[in-house]
Amino acid sequence: DDDEEEGGSLAVAVVGMSGVLPDARSTAEFWSLLVAGKDAVREIPWERFDVGEYFDADKDAAGNRIYASEGGFIADAEAFDHHFFDISAAEAALIDPQQRLLLDTGTAALFDAGHTKASLQERAVGVYCGVGSPDFRDLSAKADGAIGAFSATGSALCICANRISYALGLKGPSVALDTACSSALTALSLGHQALRSRSCDAALAAGVNLLLAPTTFVATCKARMLSPTGRCRTFDAAADGYVRGEGVGAVVLVRAADVAAGGRVL
Repeated sequence: DDDEEEGGSLAVAVVGMSGVLPDARSTAEFWSLLVAGKDAVREIPWERFDVGEYFDADKDAAGNRIYASEGGFIADAEAFDHHFFDISAAEAALIDPQQRLLLDTGTAALFDAGHTKASLQERAVGVYCGVGSPDFRDLSAKADGAIGAFSATGSALCICANRISYALGLKGPSVALDTACSSALTALSLGHQALRSRSCDAALAAGVNLLLAPTTFVATCKARMLSPTGRCRTFDAAADGYVRGEGVGAVVLVRAADVAAGGRVL
C-alpha cells in the first residue's frame, strides 16, 4: 500500500507469520512443498470419519453418500499443549480444534514477530480470524454426554479470536468472521483497515479450516461441486469440480512507519 496520509505512510509490513498446511507443519515446509511441486491431496483419513460408510462412486447414489473421498488434510489436528495456555485438560477436550489451532498458530506468529507472552500483555493488538466450519459443534451435539461447562465457549466460532486475545492479554479489537472461502482474506483486509484507522498498533490476521465431519462432503457431492478425480483444474477444459482442504495460517501486520530500523516492533 503506497498511499500516504498527512503525517506519514500507510504502508503495512508483515513482521511475523506461522502456519500449518497439508504435508507442511510450518510456513518454511510449505514453501519447500511448493518449490518441489508436491501434491498433498490424499484419501480422507480415518480419524476424520469412516469414508467407507459414506462412499459410493455413483454420483446419483441415493442417501447421504459421497463420490469424492480425497482432500488436503493436516496431520495431528488434535494436538494441543493446554498447559502452555493455562487451560485445563477438561476444558481443552471441549474446545473446537479450530480454536486450538488458531491459538497455537496466532501465538507462534506473534512470537515470530519477536515477542513473548509477557511482552504481549496489554498490547494494542487487534485479532481478526476467518473461520466458518461448524463441524465440531455438530459432532458435539450428536455425541452422548459431550455437553459440559465449557461446551458453549468451546464450540462458538466467535471465541476463535477472543481466546487468542484473552490468553495473551491483548487489548485491541477481537473479531471472528465468516465470509465463506474469502474469510481469511477478509480478516487480512480488516486488519489492514484497523491499522490505517489506528484502531490498533498491530493486527493479527488469521484463518482456519478443518474437515471433521461428513456433512459438508455429502452436501457438496449432492450439488456435484467436488472433483471425483480429486484434483482442482481451474480454468482447464478437464475441470470436474474442486477439492476440499484444511489449514491454518496467521500473519502479524504493523504500519511500516512504526517498524524501527533493523528491528521488529508492535
